[in-house]
Amino acid sequence: MMLEYEVHARRIDEHGSLATCKDAELVIYTNLAGRSDAFNPAELFLASIAACMLKSIERVTPMLKFGLRSVEVRLKAARQDAPPRIISVDYVITVDTDESDQRLELLHTNVRKYGTIFNTVADAAGLSGMLQRKA
Repeated sequence: MMLEYEVHARRIDEHGSLATCKDAELVIYTNLAGRSDAFNPAELFLASIAACMLKSIERVTPMLKFGLRSVEVRLKAARQDAPPRIISVDYVITVDTDESDQRLELLHTNVRKYGTIFNTVADAAGLSGMLQRKA
């Protein structure tokens, strides 16, 4: 059986829209002027990748008995104009941990291998990055 996902989005006014899923709501800006209090579609795309990476880490750390204090994900995308599309996404995952470098690489391998959104984007656009230890 395949998993299915569903989101409903609607225009609120000329300044933005609202996306809903389950009991959650997310304001998105869909006008040309932009809004500082909402994500635009490209930012939502990057947030989706980040959420996938963080969820993968949450899923595998108990199985790997991987100890960590915090995780941070930073993403940057490059967009071309004609036709408009994201052509590459770069990321840095920073983990605050006492685990060895080999265990950090194992965690990164799991993020790259088992993330649904990660794998989808990796196949569709350039997706590259690194997992590093917090200094």
